[in-house]
Amino acid sequence: MSETMEVIRSVVISEFSDFNDLSEFIILVIRLLMAALLGGLLGLEREQSGKAAGIRTHMLVCMGAALFVLIPQQSGISDAEMSRVIQGVIAGIGFLCAGSIITRQDKLAATGLTTAAGIWFTAAIGIAIGLGREQTAVLCTLLAWMVLYLVPFFSRSVTKKKPARSEPSVDDPGIK
Repeated sequence: MSETMEVIRSVVISEFSDFNDLSEFIILVIRLLMAALLGGLLGLEREQSGKAAGIRTHMLVCMGAALFVLIPQQSGISDAEMSRVIQGVIAGIGFLCAGSIITRQDKLAATGLTTAAGIWFTAAIGIAIGLGREQTAVLCTLLAWMVLYLVPFFSRSVTKKKPARSEPSVDDPGIK
């Protein structure tokens, strides 16, 4: 029985030995916490605006993107392989973003475009964090925050809400 327990113990230890040293563990923790913080900052505006994709969604997208990049990076994959990982993350996020865009029945307008763009940009920030480009991620988060929080104040005062344009139909006499 003792021998069986020793085998189980050694298997469990080997399964939980992802990190070569403490520094890899610290890097993982710092990057994932940073991704949660920066993603949450962007999701806060969406949450305050009453959008479905709020703080938790943005935090998870940012942490997930960072993790998808960080794990292969720690495994030592090549740049070409990392490029394919990033392409996969971007494609997957594209599907998530597409689900947040809703076209109205009159087909004159769509909603959710800013939320979709925010999710997409949050994933890009997560990728930057996963690659160890924390300064780039912080700068991009600040720029995105300015777009989400400050631009609406300026755009409301500069432009007035224009009525939606209707697309010409085939029955329109001006269309041949």
